Amino acid sequence: MYENHRIFETEIAGRKLVVETGKYAELANGSALVRYGDTVVLATATASQKPRDGIDFFPLSVDFEERLYSVGKIPGSFLRREGRPSEKAILSSRVIDRSIRPLFPKDMRNDVNVNITVLAVDQDNIPEIVGMIGASIALSISDIPFNGPISGVSVGYVNDEIVFNPTALQRENSQMAVTVASTACKVTMIEAGANEIPDDVMYDGIMKGHEENQKIVAFINNIVSEIGKKKFTFESCEVDHELFDSIKTFAENDMKSALDSNDKAQRDADIAKVYEKVHAQFDAANEERLPMIDECLYKLQKYIVRTWLSEEGKRVDGRGIDDLRPLHAEVGLLPKVHGCGLFARGKTQVLTVATLGMISEEQVLDGLDNVETKRYMHHYNMPGFTVGDAKPSRSPGRREIGHGALAERALEPVIPSVEEFPYTIRLVSDVLTSNGSTSQGSICGSTLALMDAGVPIKAPVAGISCGLITRDDGSFMTMVDIQGIEDFFGDMDFKVAGTKKGITAIQMDIKVDGLTGPIIKEAIEKTRKARYYILDKVMLKAIDKPREDVKDWAPKVITYKIHPDKIREVIGTGGKVIQKIVADTGAKIDIEDDGSVFISATEKSAADKALDIIKGIVFEPEVGAIYRGRVVKLMQFGAFVEFAPGKEGLVHISKLDTKRVEKVEDLLSEGDEIYVKFMEIDDKGRYNLSRKDALLDMQNGAAVN
Repeated sequence: MYENHRIFETEIAGRKLVVETGKYAELANGSALVRYGDTVVLATATASQKPRDGIDFFPLSVDFEERLYSVGKIPGSFLRREGRPSEKAILSSRVIDRSIRPLFPKDMRNDVNVNITVLAVDQDNIPEIVGMIGASIALSISDIPFNGPISGVSVGYVNDEIVFNPTALQRENSQMAVTVASTACKVTMIEAGANEIPDDVMYDGIMKGHEENQKIVAFINNIVSEIGKKKFTFESCEVDHELFDSIKTFAENDMKSALDSNDKAQRDADIAKVYEKVHAQFDAANEERLPMIDECLYKLQKYIVRTWLSEEGKRVDGRGIDDLRPLHAEVGLLPKVHGCGLFARGKTQVLTVATLGMISEEQVLDGLDNVETKRYMHHYNMPGFTVGDAKPSRSPGRREIGHGALAERALEPVIPSVEEFPYTIRLVSDVLTSNGSTSQGSICGSTLALMDAGVPIKAPVAGISCGLITRDDGSFMTMVDIQGIEDFFGDMDFKVAGTKKGITAIQMDIKVDGLTGPIIKEAIEKTRKARYYILDKVMLKAIDKPREDVKDWAPKVITYKIHPDKIREVIGTGGKVIQKIVADTGAKIDIEDDGSVFISATEKSAADKALDIIKGIVFEPEVGAIYRGRVVKLMQFGAFVEFAPGKEGLVHISKLDTKRVEKVEDLLSEGDEIYVKFMEIDDKGRYNLSRKDALLDMQNGAAVN
C-alpha cells in the first residue's frame, strides 16, 4: 500500500532520530514524520500552484500545532478542544519561520505553508527542535524552491560544559537555552536566553551548535539525494532592470535628498513626494505593471541606503557607524501605578508599567511542557499610531507576542525568587513612537519600571541591536543601534540584552542566507559596549537601584508558613473562616498546599491584622505558659478568655483569683485584659485556663508569653 514508504535514521546528542517519508500526508508537496526519542511530529510543506496577486513579499506561513493529547491532557477551555495557538506555539512558529525564510527565492510570490503538528511529547526531547528539523526535511524533499536544508539544535550550558539538546533535568540546571539554526555553511537563526552568560561562552555555544547542525544537514542532504523532488519553476517577480535603471536615473538625486534627514516624519513626507513625481512620469507608459514602479522605488531606496552605509560610512541621521541615537530614561511618570519607566532611543519611545499582585494571580498555562504557571509576565503593545498609521487596535499579533517574550526572556534571570519577593509581576510595554529597536527599548523601559516599583532585581538589564550590510565580494560591515530604515533595508537585526555581568537574551533576524562566525562575534562585541554605555550613562542616572520598598498604593505582601495539617482550620468548613478573615481585615489571602500563606493588602496594618488572626488559629498553646488575654464572655461558673487570636479558654470561678470569688461579675467585665496560665486541654478538646496560677507564678518571676 505504501510503496514509497522510507525510513531514515541518525543520531543527535546520543539519541536516535528517525524520519519516515512516503506514508503520511502524501498530498502535501513534502512531508515527514520525525521521531526523536518519544517525541513525534508531522511536518508538511505545501505551496500554491500560482503566485498571489497584488503583493510585494514572499507569502510564507508557519504553523506550529500543539495537540494536548500529545502529553495526555484534555484542554482546559470551555469547549475542551484546542483554540487559538498558545504563546509557546506562536513563539515556536516564529523561530522556525525565521530559520527558513531567508532561504526562499525573494522573487517568488507563491503561497507556502509549513505545518508542524506535535503528535507526542517526551519532555527530554523538546518538540520545537524536532519540528524545525521536520520542516527542513519536508521542504528539502519537496518540489518547492528552497535553498536549504537547515538543521536546528538546542544548546545548554551545564556544569561549565556545552550540552546539545539537553534533557529536562539538564535544562533545569542549564545556565543558557540557545536555539541555533544553520545551513551547511552559515547560521540562519539564533534565539537565546541565558543567566548572565559571558560573551565568549555565548559565542562558543552558538558556533558549537552550528557545527553540530552540519551533521544533520548532511543527513538531510542524503535523504534528498534519494527521494528529493525536482524543484518547480515559478513566475519571477524580479524587478525589470530597464525600468529600474530609468527610474534610478530620473529620481536618484531626489530620493537621496528625501532620505537624507534625521526627522522621520519629514523623511516620509519627502519620499512620498518622490513617489508622486515618479508615478506622474512613468505610469502612462507602464499601465499594466504599476506595482513594478513601487518595487523599483523600494529597490532604489535600498540601493541608496546600503551604498551610504557600505561605501561612505554614512547613516541617514548623520551618526557615526557605532554611535547611538540620543537616549532618554525617566521613572515615576504616572501616579497610582506600582512602577513605570520611559525609555527613548531617538524617535523610538517605549513606556513600561509594572503591576504587582498576589501569587494566586500568576498565569495558568495549558501547554505541552511541565511548566503550568508563570509568575512573571511581559506584554508588548504597538498600536498603529506609533508609526503614523490610522488603523484600529486589535488583539496582539505574532510580532507583539514575540517581542513581549523576548523582553520577558531578557529580564527573567534578574527577577527575584518568590521567597525574596512574594509577588506576581506583570510588565506592559506600550510603544508610543516606533523608529526601530522597540523590543530593546521595552527591555530598558522594563528595567526602569521594575526598579521604580521596588522590585529587588539582581542587576539592571539593557538591550541594543546591531545591523549588517553584506557586500558582493563577501565582506561586510556592521552598525550599532539601527533605526527603522536601516532595519528595513539592511541584512540583519541582531538584538542582544544583558547586564554588566553577561548576556541574558539574543534574537537574530536576517534577510541574507546566513551569518558567518566573524559577523556574529563582531555583533556580540559591539552590542556589549553599547549595552554598558546605556546602563552607565543613561538608565542608572534615572534610577541607580531598586526603591527600598514598594509604592504606598501597591499591595503589601506578608508570607507565613503553617503546618499543612492546619490549612483546613484556617480555611474552615466551606471557607467560612478565611472568608471572615478577609471580610474583617480587607486583606487577600492565598494558601498553598505546602502551608505557604500569602497575605496581601494595600495597608500593611490590614495584612498584619490578618496574619495575627491566622497565627492565632494555628497557635498551639504550651501547658504551663502564661498569656495575656481578653475576657469575651462571663458565665455563672467562670469567664471565657481569648488568650490568642481565635483561641478561647475557660477560667473556672475557682481559678479566677488567689482568694475566693463569690460572683464572676464582682471581679471581671467583658473586655477586661487579664493574665492567664494555660493548664490543659481536656478530653473534649477544651482549653482550661487559670488566672489564679498565673498571678502566683508571676509573683515568683514567671515570664509572660
